Amino acid sequence: MPSKYDILALSMGEPAGIGPEIVLKAWLDRERDGIAPFAVFGDPDLLISRARMFGLKVPVKTCTLAQAFDAFNLCLPVIPLENKMNDAPGELEVSNAPAVIEAIEKATDAVIKGEAKAVVTCPIQKSSLYEAGFSFPGHTEFLGALAEAATGEPANPVMMLAGPKLRTVPVTAHLPISKVPEALTAERLELVATITARDLEVRFGIKKPRLAIAGLNPHAGEAGAMGSEDAEIIAPTIAKLKAKGLSVTGPHSGDTLFHAKARENYDAAIAMYHDQALIPVKTISFDETVNVTLGLPFIRTSPDHGTALDIADKGVANPASLIAALKLAGSLKS
Repeated sequence: MPSKYDILALSMGEPAGIGPEIVLKAWLDRERDGIAPFAVFGDPDLLISRARMFGLKVPVKTCTLAQAFDAFNLCLPVIPLENKMNDAPGELEVSNAPAVIEAIEKATDAVIKGEAKAVVTCPIQKSSLYEAGFSFPGHTEFLGALAEAATGEPANPVMMLAGPKLRTVPVTAHLPISKVPEALTAERLELVATITARDLEVRFGIKKPRLAIAGLNPHAGEAGAMGSEDAEIIAPTIAKLKAKGLSVTGPHSGDTLFHAKARENYDAAIAMYHDQALIPVKTISFDETVNVTLGLPFIRTSPDHGTALDIADKGVANPASLIAALKLAGSLKS
C-alpha cells in the first residue's frame, strides 16, 4: 500500500525553460500515464502564472511534503522555496540561480531523510549557474557532493541513459573528445561497470545483469592498428571484471553494438565517451529516454533533454521524457 513516503521529490529546474510547463502537463496526465504522486520544489506563483499563460487547468497548492501525497490527486502540490523565481520564459536571469540550487538541495535532502522516495530533476541551465558561482559540471556531480556531505561516505555518481529499448552508460562524460583517452583508465572503467551491474541488480531488479563494453577506437582498435587503448586498458579490465563474477563482453566495435539484434545480448552498454553513449539511445527513443544517476544512496532520474529556451513561451513542450523519468523513479527499488 503506497504511503506518503512514496512521494517523488521533483525540482522545478530552470524557470526560464520548459521545466514549469512539462511539470504542469505531467500532472494533467498523471492518471492516464500512471504517474506516482510527486511534489514540486519550486515557486508556486510562477507555476500558477505559467498555467494561466498556456491555458492549463492545473490547481496549484502550496503545502508541506507530508501533505503532498494526499493532495496530489486534487492539485499540484508545491513546496515553496525561500528564494523566488522570476517568470520570464526564454530569458535567462542569473538571479534565479539561488532558487534553482535550493530546489535541488531541498528535494535531495527530503529523499536522504526518508521523507520521499526519489529525486526527479527538471533541466537546469548550467551557464546561468556557472555565472552565479556554481562549481559543479552538472546535476550528477552536484548530487554526488550532496550525498557525500549528508552521509560522510564517498559517492561515485555514474550517468545512465535508460530508454525502453536501450540503456547506455558513458565511462567519461562531459569532456572534449581530445581529453577522453587520458581520462579513460582501467580503474574508472572497472568502477563504472561495477556500479552499473550493482544498480541494475539492486534498483532495476535484473538478476545477473549482462554488460556489453564498447571499444574506444574504430573496430575496437583493429588489433592495435587504430589505437592501443582497447588492448591495453579495456580488454584487461574486462578480464578482471569477469574474474570478479560479472557478466561482461567486449570490447565491441561501437558501430555494431547498438542495432536491434545486438541489443538482445545485454542489459546495458558501457560506452567510452559521451556521444558514443547518448547518440544511439536518443536516436532510438528520444522522447522516452531518462537520465538515471547510478552510484548514489538514493534514486535520481531526470528527463534527458535541456531547458529548450527557444520554445519556453510557446506552450508546445512535450512532457514525455519527464513522465518517463517520474514513472521510472516510481518503479525503481530504493
